[in-house]
Amino acid sequence: MAARSGGFQLLLLLLGLAARGPAAAAAAKMKVVEEPNSFGLNNPFLPQTSRLQPKRDPSPLSGPAHLFRLSGKCFSLVESTYKYELCPFHNVTQHEQTFRWNAYSGILGIWHEWEISNNTFRGMWMRDGDSCRSRSRQSKVELTCGKSNRLAHVSEPSTCVYALTFETPLVCHPHSLLVYPALPAALQHRWDQVEQDLADELITSQGYEKLLRVLFEEAGYLKTPEDSDSVREGGAKALAFQTLENCSEAHRELWKEVRRLRSLLTQHGIPYAQAAETPPSEHGGPRTPTDGTAERLHGDPGRRGNTL
Repeated sequence: MAARSGGFQLLLLLLGLAARGPAAAAAAKMKVVEEPNSFGLNNPFLPQTSRLQPKRDPSPLSGPAHLFRLSGKCFSLVESTYKYELCPFHNVTQHEQTFRWNAYSGILGIWHEWEISNNTFRGMWMRDGDSCRSRSRQSKVELTCGKSNRLAHVSEPSTCVYALTFETPLVCHPHSLLVYPALPAALQHRWDQVEQDLADELITSQGYEKLLRVLFEEAGYLKTPEDSDSVREGGAKALAFQTLENCSEAHRELWKEVRRLRSLLTQHGIPYAQAAETPPSEHGGPRTPTDGTAERLHGDPGRRGNTL
């Protein structure tokens, strides 16, 4: 009797699934697939090894204080097959939304400084992103008035330089992006004095611009020329080799990595172009420059007076 009752219940269950259709019957086999690149620099739930690795920390908060409430928030936009994420005062990232095994995810810039012109904050520069050829990726974020906080548009006007438009009601007031009101009182007084000196013709227009730049640098709105040059070169100064021995050691390490990657590609049957390269073992170790090279390195003493 018990077996007959169990068979009857099973028959009822099958009839119920059939009445609901094939979708319900297959629901138990359905899998949820996450986005292929739903990870990045700002995901705190992933292990550090799975996150994007920035080259440096973002610059400190600066600019209009009412914009600081955007810090710690991120806004995303999907354009074509890419998902862009802007975290004001932090970074810009890009994630390719495809199922390719080498889908790109990278940093398009880290918060660096403001762009200022005509007493107005014109845009936020995110620099020192992932390497792109001989430089680093960088992004300029333009703030425009909008009904809500949202990343409205992303483009790449030139190679590895990105332009983002961010809409926010925080900049709808006509004075919301003025520089002077954002300055501390002491720097406002200094600006007043610079304006007076210009009016009294004690300084030239060029001197006026230089003094304002120094003032903006002290406020933290702009970086010094030395800092900006280092970032625009994509960190080349930090990668400079102090000695020939250091260069040779780095070359050996790179050669090991090249051989490892080639072996990996061969193992998976992926074709690749083989460039003619010289293994470090053929270099014979560090060598001293020839006389002609030494002259070029040290320069011609007779011509130093003509250089800056």
